[in-house]
Amino acid sequence: MTVRVSRTFEFDAPAEDVWAFISDAEQRAGAISVVDTFEVHGEGRATWHVALPIPMIRSTISVETEEVEREPPTRVKFVGKSRAFRVTGEHTITETDGGCRLANEFVVDGRLPGVESFFERNFDAELDNLEDALRASLGPTA
Repeated sequence: MTVRVSRTFEFDAPAEDVWAFISDAEQRAGAISVVDTFEVHGEGRATWHVALPIPMIRSTISVETEEVEREPPTRVKFVGKSRAFRVTGEHTITETDGGCRLANEFVVDGRLPGVESFFERNFDAELDNLEDALRASLGPTA
C-alpha cells in the first residue's frame, strides 16, 4: 500500500524566503517530529534517524535522503530510502499577489507492516509541523 498526501500553504512572504527554508535539508528534517536526529552530508544528501512508534520497529531507522531534483528558487524533490519505507517529497513554490504558495506532496511506500498505517494516521500532523516551522522562520508577516 502506498500513502500519498498533498497540501498547499499560502504565505504573505517573498518566495525567496520560503525557498530558503524549504530547500534546506536541515530545516526540512528538523520540522518532522519522527526525525529523532539527522546528519547533513552536503550535496543534497542527509541521513534521518526516524523513530516510528510501531511494534515491528524497536529502534530508530536510518533513512538515506537525497535531493533528486533542484530548480532554485521554485522546486526541490527528495527521495529517502530505508529498510522500512521509501519516501518521496516534493515542494514547489509559485509566486502570488502579495506572497507565494508552497505545494507539498509526499509519497510513502512501506516495506514493513504498520508503516503505511502510521503515516496515514500522522501525515496531517507532520505537515502541520512543517507549516508551523516554516511560518516561524518567516516571522510575524507570514
